[in-house]
Amino acid sequence: MPELVFFSGTMDCGKSTLALQIEHNRSARGLSGMIFSRDDRAGEGKLSSRLGLVTDAVEVEDGQDLYAYLVDHLSQGRRADYVIADEAQFLAPEQIDQLARVVDDLGLDVYAFGITTDFRSKLFPGSQRLVELADRVEVLQVEALCWCGARATHNARTIGGEMVVEGAQVVVGDVNQPDDIGYEVLCRRHHRRRMTAATARAAALSPDVLPVSAS
Repeated sequence: MPELVFFSGTMDCGKSTLALQIEHNRSARGLSGMIFSRDDRAGEGKLSSRLGLVTDAVEVEDGQDLYAYLVDHLSQGRRADYVIADEAQFLAPEQIDQLARVVDDLGLDVYAFGITTDFRSKLFPGSQRLVELADRVEVLQVEALCWCGARATHNARTIGGEMVVEGAQVVVGDVNQPDDIGYEVLCRRHHRRRMTAATARAAALSPDVLPVSAS
């Protein structure tokens, strides 16, 4: 039976790499997929991984009906044997409903890849809807690591290396960008303490305060 599968994880845990691997495996068997993406780091209409792999994709727009897009694609005699939706956390809840309808009414497997929570540890609306509707939720087993070496479970937004907890939910950036708006994966303890790799280094380099002794 066709399924809606949600592959979730933190940033930097290989979600897009797995999406590209699924695309490669199926296309190598003569299957043709429809790839959706939104706000990919490589630019509009791309699905890319940090390993340097990239392929073309359909850039999802606000208000776009993904089910209607697939129906139109198929009605023109073109193929779509499965669907990949990367950066699915940026999709609207109603677009997730449309992907579920693709599974139920068109009989296509849909593989959605995304981050579950934002930099404030709040659910993205698209990810929340995927958790509610998906036939399976797969947490990726390639563990991203916090700077301390512990398993990273949270995404942090940084400005100049310092963690911030206010701002728009969606600001496109990437990991390891300390001089600009960027992102870093942290364990829960250091996310709670707002301690990034940069602030931890700064604390380690700070000279100890010498005790004052009476002369």
